[in-house]
Amino acid sequence: MTISSDSLAVDPHGAPPLSIHVRNGAAMFLAAASGATDAIGYLALGNVFTSAMTGNLALLGIALAHRDGERIGRVLVSLVCYMVGAAIGARIARTAEPDDPVWPSAITRALAIEAVFFVAYAATWWTVGARSNIFGKAALLGLGAIALGIQSSAMQRFGAGPGLNTTFLSGSLIKLVGRLATGHRYRDSRHHLLVLVGLVCGGFLGALLVLHAPTIAPAVPLVALAVALCASGWQARASSRAARRAYSG
Repeated sequence: MTISSDSLAVDPHGAPPLSIHVRNGAAMFLAAASGATDAIGYLALGNVFTSAMTGNLALLGIALAHRDGERIGRVLVSLVCYMVGAAIGARIARTAEPDDPVWPSAITRALAIEAVFFVAYAATWWTVGARSNIFGKAALLGLGAIALGIQSSAMQRFGAGPGLNTTFLSGSLIKLVGRLATGHRYRDSRHHLLVLVGLVCGGFLGALLVLHAPTIAPAVPLVALAVALCASGWQARASSRAARRAYSG
């Protein structure tokens, strides 16, 4: 009997449904961190994204056409730092393995490193403020881009089955629409909707705080990442309990 990749996205290796729900919920919060940081970067740091590199490449082309050296520099800072973060995340998380659990521990390690950069991001924001000079804005863009580059690579550890991207979500939108249009069950695709909702909600909260309470804007990605790390800790404990039961049985 063959098992479709859609089924594996919901229930890899016969994992309990609760573990799948917790994993998908954690991915939604990670997408919220991404959306919030992008909103903060675009509104407060010079109209540049920290995770949407497709958008940044388009902005780079526009800046080149306008010969806007300052914007070119901001976009390049974000691009280069994102690639550095992606390299770090790839080294930590590695690639998907056939016997991976619902939430591989390598992803948690990568997210812990991401948290360090987000803490530095928040500390820099609270030190230099939302209206910092060009160097302060570059530092904030770089820290945010490194953090989300790490997250982007870390989520690739889930492999092509779940397809849990939390930063570049055009693919999630295409998969959601394509699967529903071709008769797949909604339950096998709802994780794509969750990360899209997370991105929008994070972007909304980040933008709202930048506009009305900029001091606490960095709290959105920090809190969202903290929730995801708590979920990963729960996954680790659940896996440990399951292993002990299997051994004792």
